[in-house]
Amino acid sequence: MNTKKLLNTALNGLDYLGFQLDQFGITGKINRHNVAAFLMAEQHHLEGEWDSLQARFDRRKAHFEALVESAEMRASRLLSPISKLRSRAA
Repeated sequence: MNTKKLLNTALNGLDYLGFQLDQFGITGKINRHNVAAFLMAEQHHLEGEWDSLQARFDRRKAHFEALVESAEMRASRLLSPISKLRSRAA
């Protein structure tokens, strides 16, 4: 069974379910359009969450890189007099 036929069968079943619920007066909001809108909204929500996580990760990464650079600069300042003494002794 190809994907289009399977998808069409599922959407027809969804429409039928919505129609039956509407006939019973339960809800008239279950149809392929509302489900598609819900899925698209959730997709955008998940994309926003992913972007938020990426931004947090990038911020932490930048902070960590700044800490490493600061530590390297301090280490080089502390070790530079020692290397000068070694070069004079040699």
